[in-house]
Order: sequence, then C-alpha cells, then structure tokens
Amino acid sequence: MKIDRLLAITVLLLNRGRVSAKELSERFEVTSKTIYRDMDTLSQAGIPIVSHQGISGGFEIMEQFMIDRYLLSIEEMEALVTAVKGINRALDDQETDALLQKVNNLLQKAQRGSIYNKREERFIMDMNPWGQRSGIKETMKLLRVAISERKRVAVEYISSDGTCKWRMTEPASLILKGTIWYVLAYCTMRRDFRIFRLSRIQHAELMEEVFEPRELPVIEQLQWDENWTDPPQEKLVFKFELEARQRIADIFHPDEITMMPDGSIQVQTVMKPDEWLYGIILSFGSQVKVESPDFVAREVVRRAEQIIGCYMN
Repeated sequence: MKIDRLLAITVLLLNRGRVSAKELSERFEVTSKTIYRDMDTLSQAGIPIVSHQGISGGFEIMEQFMIDRYLLSIEEMEALVTAVKGINRALDDQETDALLQKVNNLLQKAQRGSIYNKREERFIMDMNPWGQRSGIKETMKLLRVAISERKRVAVEYISSDGTCKWRMTEPASLILKGTIWYVLAYCTMRRDFRIFRLSRIQHAELMEEVFEPRELPVIEQLQWDENWTDPPQEKLVFKFELEARQRIADIFHPDEITMMPDGSIQVQTVMKPDEWLYGIILSFGSQVKVESPDFVAREVVRRAEQIIGCYMN
C-alpha cells in the first residue's frame, strides 16, 4: 500500500539520512518515477524533504524535523515499553528507569480513550536469567561508567584454559548474547579487542587513567568465531535416556533428535569436542552414552575416572 511505503520511506530517511532514488526504488520495488511522486506527496504533507543532485545526491529530511509519536501504533509503543522494561530489569539504574518512565508516559497518552487493561502483558522480556550468580549487575554498572568516561578497567579474568590473570582493558561496549552478558574491550596485554564474559570476571577495578577511543571492529552480527576453540568439529552420536528429554530440547535442534523404538533418544550433531562439550556430557551423568566417535567416549571415561578418584583418596 502507498501509505505504508510513505511511512517506511519517512522512517528510513530519519534513520539513514541521505538515500538515493535508485536505492529507494530497489528497496521498495517500485520505479524511480514512483519514488519522485512519493517525495512530492511527503513534501505536500509537511515533511521537509531536501533533494540533492550529483553522484552523491539523493533525498533526506531536514535535521530539525522530528516524527510525531502518533505515527507509531499502540501495539508498536507497547513493544517499545516491553523492550525498555527488559533493559531496565537487567541494568537497574536511574538512567534506564527514567527512560522507562518517559516511554510509559508516551504510551499512556496514546492509549487515552482506548480500552486497555494495565495488568495484561502479552509479551514479557527479562534480560536477567534465572540462576545468574550474584555480582553481575555491579560489574555491569562499573563497566558502564568506564565506557561513558573512557576509563581503563583492571579485571581478574578466568580464561578458557582455566587460568586466572589480571588484565588491563579499555571497555567499549556491553553485549547481551542470548542470556549472557559480555563486554567488548581492548586488552592491553593482547594488543587487540577481546570479548570478555562478565560471569568470568572475578574482580574489576575502575582506574583513573583515561584512554583514547580506538577504531572498533564490526560487531553488528556477533557470529561464533571457529578460531576461538582449537579442536575441529566432529560428527557426534549420543544415546540418551528418556528422562533427559527436557534438557536435550534445551541444547540440540529438533532435527538432530530421534526417538528410538526402545524408548531411548538418539542425537546426531556436529560440534567441537572442547571443554564446554565434555562438561555438558558429564552433566547428564548416567543418562547419556557417547556412541561415536570413540576418542570422545574414551575422554569422557577418563574424566569420569578422575572424578571417582577424587572421592577414593
């Protein structure tokens, strides 16, 4: 619909700044002539569209223009409140609390005259996972101050090999991946940016030393880097007892899970046999058996015998 396209173009220009007619026509799958007509329509509606000629030309909206809140539907505002509530539960500070109050006020004004039950929350977002160890929020608050004031932070960190060392860092961004918080920071020891998991930071100290911001790596899509763990991926086959079905669903994709005629559950997957995987296997106890490859099964036996040895002495 034309009205939907006009609103989408307006929001795009507000977010992106200058956009060429060619890009707009390709994005909305219409001709350039249609885009020019749309720009005329927006201008007549009072939106200050500016046209620039030349190679770097295009359309943009004057910087002083602000979109009216009522261009957002009540449902969209509710989604915005839900997201801010989730952030506020995780950060729990005055800044996000004030933001939540402002967004709530915006929603309440839009809802005047409509039927609305405040007790109804169709979607709840909470970025505080159950079972999270204490101290995470305090570390987050310290890192937020460091990011805002560009101050270095000394952290005592447990590395993937189990060693615990102090590192001097220059925090750049806090990252929530799933239910786990990380901080992207420049490590002076490694002389490069590293991602640190907050739960593995044992202690953090805010330093008085101010650092100059460095050029950040691209972090729009945080994909797992295969180089972060050493072992190559292996095809793994597990046999689980039925009692483990609930936990299996938390870890493996449904396409990897097969219910067997004898009531057991077979899982075929591809993973790296690293510390994380062995920890997961051992956490199932007698409810799982590694059917292949053999070297993974032998390593599980070796680790189980080590555990037994701790109680035999």
